[in-house]
Amino acid sequence: MPAMPLSPLPRTMLEPMIRRALDEDLGLAGDVTSAAVIPPDRRSEVVACARQPGRVAGLDCVELTCALVDPAITVTRRVKDGDPIASGTEIATFEGPSRSLLIAERTALNFLGHLSGIASVTADLVRRVEGTRAAIACTRKTTPGLRTLEKYAVRAGGGMNHRYSLSDAMLIKDNHIAIAGGVVPALTRAKQTVGHMVKIEIEVDTLAQLEQVLEIGADAVLLDNMTPATLRDAVAMIDGTAIAEASGGITPDSVRTVAETGVDLISMGWITHSSPCLDIGLDVVAKQK
Repeated sequence: MPAMPLSPLPRTMLEPMIRRALDEDLGLAGDVTSAAVIPPDRRSEVVACARQPGRVAGLDCVELTCALVDPAITVTRRVKDGDPIASGTEIATFEGPSRSLLIAERTALNFLGHLSGIASVTADLVRRVEGTRAAIACTRKTTPGLRTLEKYAVRAGGGMNHRYSLSDAMLIKDNHIAIAGGVVPALTRAKQTVGHMVKIEIEVDTLAQLEQVLEIGADAVLLDNMTPATLRDAVAMIDGTAIAEASGGITPDSVRTVAETGVDLISMGWITHSSPCLDIGLDVVAKQK
């Protein structure tokens, strides 16, 4: 499956998240340390550098953080979102009032490190499945309030986005099936209800369930926690009539084996909820102007 395009997120989406983060960091009294230690007229230049290799994501958040703290801060990007970087790469430079730079520092780096970490893990997984038909996708297992950003970071790493919310598409999962009384009644009711613009995906745990799904029809089938041998059988049964998605317990070490079964999509929740932060530091290059 082709990679999703990496279009910038609109400011109207980013600004509320960044304002919340700044409010959280500034508290009720602002940066009391910088106010006490740094003269008000002091200006500085700082540079954000990668301390490990990875993939960049979140530069719009960095720039908007600085703009909201102080429009007098100038940000110069050295790379762009989606770029691979080596350890030591200069990501961006910042020039402006020293107090403002220190206020913006942690919030900007939190966004940049977190999103670049997600992009880096995604890029590694995409590399591991090169040469297969499988795309790497995230899920709704995201940090509350940051889903839009985290899914953007997955795209920056070359991955795909699953649905953004419960309203995007129908995904009939195991608990839906259990409560509805089985695959057949759940899928039948979904097809009777869905509008012409809404896709239906259904989760199956066994080939017997898959056989029932194929008799009724679905746009996609989530093949949950299946062995590679069972996944191959499932792909053969589906035979291109629906998107075949593998999920459940897939790791970097196993992702290649899963991809080689012929599935179209591999989804992993830990990409967004457990990716380590990319280590990025902010260092002063000119103490005073």
